Amino acid sequence: MLLEYYEKLLQLKCFSFDDAAKIFGDERKARNILYTLKKKGLLQSVRRNYYATISLETKEAVAAPFEIASSITENSYISHHSAFEFYGLANQVFSDIYVSTGREFREFEFGGRWYHCIKTQRDFGVSLQKTIRVTDMERTVLDNIKDFDKVGGLEELLRCLEMITVLDEGRLTTYLEKYHNQFLAQKAGYLLSFYPQLKLSDGFFDYCKKNIGNSSRYLYHDLKEEKSIFSKEWNLCVPEDIMQLMNEGGEPLV
Repeated sequence: MLLEYYEKLLQLKCFSFDDAAKIFGDERKARNILYTLKKKGLLQSVRRNYYATISLETKEAVAAPFEIASSITENSYISHHSAFEFYGLANQVFSDIYVSTGREFREFEFGGRWYHCIKTQRDFGVSLQKTIRVTDMERTVLDNIKDFDKVGGLEELLRCLEMITVLDEGRLTTYLEKYHNQFLAQKAGYLLSFYPQLKLSDGFFDYCKKNIGNSSRYLYHDLKEEKSIFSKEWNLCVPEDIMQLMNEGGEPLV
């Protein structure tokens, strides 16, 4: 009987206590089953009231890290640099996984990866890739441009952008409208102008320029203490030779 319970949970790979209670009919029964499976090494706690089934062969979690991240809350999804990693476009693989969700959770470690919460009520630009919720490419690009000083850094962002072959500018402008963020439009227009392979039209860059306001800004906060030049076109203080940053930090992963 216990093996039957295990096989039911194995199909889920990772699940909440509430999921288990629905499967087994009531909370008390679910609690007893989960306790027994954990004792036998068939189940492992990922965090409070969230579990992963363990493979009989490998003795490791059946669920991949992105599957775990996508199921932390009912609306969680992979975002920021982790979305680049999901699409195979990350120059560096981080131990951190960034998870956007409307319901905040405390960061935690499981299986050598740290799961970080980015609380947001934005639910646009999220796609379902099999069982994994992840931002689409256009939302991923804008999230990373918006927050590169907090997640990943500028050099990593530039290298990731270099690997992208095309973007849907209709989606980009739609998402920029939803963000309603002048600084994001300013940074996006400036940075994306370095990548002609993205096939963005003059109309896209005109849209960005019309939505940046009149304020002069630094591309990132710490640039105030570094050598910079002023881009009159974008009303933006930027590193002296931003493209040189793409050649720092080692060779790209292949």
